[in-house]
Amino acid sequence: MHDQPPSPPPPEDVQEIGAPEQFAALAHPLRQRLLFALGRRPATISQLATQLDAKKGNVAHHLKVLREAGLVHVAETRQVRGGTEQYYQRTARRMVVAEPRAAGTAAMLSAVAQELDRSPAETHLTLRHLRLSPAKARELGETLARLVDEAEEESVDQPLHGVLVTLYQQALPTGTTGSV
Repeated sequence: MHDQPPSPPPPEDVQEIGAPEQFAALAHPLRQRLLFALGRRPATISQLATQLDAKKGNVAHHLKVLREAGLVHVAETRQVRGGTEQYYQRTARRMVVAEPRAAGTAAMLSAVAQELDRSPAETHLTLRHLRLSPAKARELGETLARLVDEAEEESVDQPLHGVLVTLYQQALPTGTTGSV
């Protein structure tokens, strides 16, 4: 008997996050980590609990919140020892937050920090502030998105790497009206 079901493709390539219940669902680091873990293939509650070093009850609760928000779904069920085993999967390969909100962003960054701490390999984390025209900022954003999309290999036997890409215009300090 197989340990994993075959990986059916997600129903969507990109899902835009915008509903209040989706932002609420994204506002917890464990739910972020569950979404990261489900990015590769479907998994059961037990498999996710082991992978994330979390309690099965916590994983089940947070999967329910993600499911109600439309961010994960049951991809497959199997009968095992008198019960039904459910394999969860993300609803899309990529999730794009159209208008990031503070709570969701904080949870995402917290989840990434936890993943960085657990990484068995060297990690890279860089924060830079660049002076860019609106056109150059748009070009950089498109280039970063393209690089990430093109970097993924199809081979499932390769290690999974996390990538967080953000480009934002830094807010001016309160009371500042001109260029800094």
